[in-house]
Order: sequence, then structure tokens, then C-alpha cells
Amino acid sequence: MQSWPQPSLPTVPGRGPALRLYDTADRQVRPVTPGQTATMYVCGITPYDATHLGHAATYLTFDIVNRVLRDQGHDVHYVQNVTDVDDPLFERAARDGIDWRDLGARETQLFRDDMTALRVLPPRDYIGAVESVNEVVEAVEKLIASGAAYIIDDEYPDIYFRTDATEQFGYESGYDRATMDRFFAERGGDPDRPGKRNPLDALLWRAARPGEPSWESPHGPGRPGWHIECSAIALNRLGVEFDIQGGGQDLIFPHHEFSAAHGEALTESRRFARHYVHTGMIGLDGEKMSKSLGNLVLVSKLRQQGVDVAAVRLGLLEHHYRTDRMWTDEVLERGQARLTRWRTALAAPAGPDTAPVIERVRQHLADDLNTPKALDAVDAWCADVETGIGTSASAPADLAVAVDALLGISPR
Repeated sequence: MQSWPQPSLPTVPGRGPALRLYDTADRQVRPVTPGQTATMYVCGITPYDATHLGHAATYLTFDIVNRVLRDQGHDVHYVQNVTDVDDPLFERAARDGIDWRDLGARETQLFRDDMTALRVLPPRDYIGAVESVNEVVEAVEKLIASGAAYIIDDEYPDIYFRTDATEQFGYESGYDRATMDRFFAERGGDPDRPGKRNPLDALLWRAARPGEPSWESPHGPGRPGWHIECSAIALNRLGVEFDIQGGGQDLIFPHHEFSAAHGEALTESRRFARHYVHTGMIGLDGEKMSKSLGNLVLVSKLRQQGVDVAAVRLGLLEHHYRTDRMWTDEVLERGQARLTRWRTALAAPAGPDTAPVIERVRQHLADDLNTPKALDAVDAWCADVETGIGTSASAPADLAVAVDALLGISPR
């Protein structure tokens, strides 16, 4: 599947400090320790509707991670999937009288356009679930052979992963059984499916049903389960124990718990990823922004209204990535005002020395992506320009390069 175009990424002189991120599994902020190539997998969209600001906030978070790692001198191998075969896609396509493949292609292209406008660095590998079916089939066969999966003896012989297939199951989320049961039922699980050995066992391969797309496999036609899709795509491109697995907080369980367990069972490893990183939720009118609730602010609609998406980017970065927060007109207004102030200062004929502010921005971003303090540091420099402090003619251009590279904000 085609990714989106790479925005310009200027190089900032010097190098930033080592990145530290909160790890969901370890419940603490700790160093990210990649080799020369940092490896990162972020779960992508199910393309049955347009990109909303909850999506945008997640992908902006990992865009900052990507930029910080590159500023430290790492190459970054970034992988993202597209769940382009799933029930919500079929349901929306049936409702709208459109082929599910056409709907998926249309919304995936809209997502690419939104990411391009937001100046998000694209993944090196952008992989659709349909593209990865053969990889999933191979993974499921290995799990059956090892005893980590079983087939339900039923009219529809679905294949399930045994929750007890890995001794460490549950470490990624840290949730107790009651919380797991609740989230599993709420987030796409099927605890009441007859024939399952454990209500939490996760679907690996859904046997073909009438009217549903299917692909051949040694155990009959069907389609991939949700979690194994990400396991197979990540393992086949990044290997086990890659550096960062990321997504929204709503993916902690069951999706990331099971994608990790699948990967660990396939490779007999202790840990699927070295770092599990999750973003807070964006809300509107007091509720989490979601397609199911319909309380969405769409990136594409804002673009159609003529909103400068750099202001949207600043609005989403004004709070820490792990906090749940509300999107309001006031947030957008603050983003627009900040953007105007920055661009005015960066176009000034002279300003204060930029080395201290660039160092502060780097330090704040390396400290668990403290974007609020990073934005404040740039604000302080702009305030000095407004009051006439500083005589360096190169300062505005130097800071413009840093703001572009580290925060993704174009100076124009």
C-alpha cells in the first residue's frame, strides 16, 4: 500500500539528548534505547470514515517521537498498518451502498491527504490487512502447531488464541481480570462465543460467512482476526523486541495485549516490544471523540473551512500527549494565535541567540514529549523579539529550522 509524501525535514546543528518515554507495561518513564536504526510500529486506521482529531493527536505524538529520534542521529524504521478488512468497514459500506473495497480505498486516501497536510512523517512500510493475509495465515498455522491456538468444532470453525499460551499474558496492560473482561466485551471481543475455552480467548481466523470476503487457508476460507494482523505485520518487518509499539489508550487492551501475546507465542520471546506507548483521548462536548458516538471534528472538514492545519497541530500539542483533553473552539483559537505570533517573530530581521531555546526545546521533547514546555520555550523567544531584544540577523532563520524539524511547524 502506498504511503504519503515525505515533508521536508531540515537538519538542526548539534544533537538532542536521549529520549525517555512513559512505558505502559512498566508504569514509569524510562529511556528508549535503540540501535542505529530505531524501530516503531503504530496501529493505523480502520478506513470506514474520515480522520478525526483523536486520530490526528495519536499520529502527531508518534510523529514527534520520529522527529526526536532522527534529531538524535537515528534512522527510523516506522511501520503502520491499515485494517482494511473488518466489520465496521462492511457495515458502513452496506449502509452507504458502496463496495467495501472502494470505501476503504477512498477513506485511506483521505487519511493520506490529512497526514500530508499535517506534515506527519510517513511510515516506511504502510501495510493493509488485505496485503498481509498470507502472513497472517502463516502465523496462525504456527500457533496451531505449537498448541497456542485451537479450532472450534462448529458450523463455522473459527480459530482462537489461548489466553494462557504465554506465561506473561497481562503484563502489557496490568489490568485485573474484571477490567479485561469489561474491555474485551466493549472493544470488539466475543466473550460469549460458544465453544471457546476461555471467554477472553482472541479470534485469530474467522471462518467464512455468507456475504463476507474470505481468503483460502489450510483450515478453510476465512479472514484475519484483528490482533494477529498487527503481530504478523510488525514481526515480518521489524522483528521481535522492536523499540516502540504505539497507539491510543483504548488499544492497551485487548488489542496491544493480544498482539504482543501473539508475537511472543510465535517467537518464544519475553517481550514483543521494548516500549509500549499510548496517547490520551481527545474529547468533544464532554465525551471521548469517536466514530461510534459521532462527536467528531474531522481534519478534512477543518481543511475545507480554510483552517491552517499548522494551528490544529499546535492546538493538539499544547497539552501533554498522555492526558485526556477536550477539543474546543478556544483550543483552535489559541493555536491560530500562537501560529501567527511564531511566524511573525520568525520573519523578523533579528532576534536573540537561538542556541538556548533550541536546547530547551530538545530537552523538553526528550523528557517524555513535554510539548507544552517546548511550545512555551518558543513563545518566550518570540516575546523577546516582540520587545526588541536580540540583534542576531541569523537567529529567526535558525529557530525556524528547529521549529520545522522538531515540531513540524512550517515557518510560512
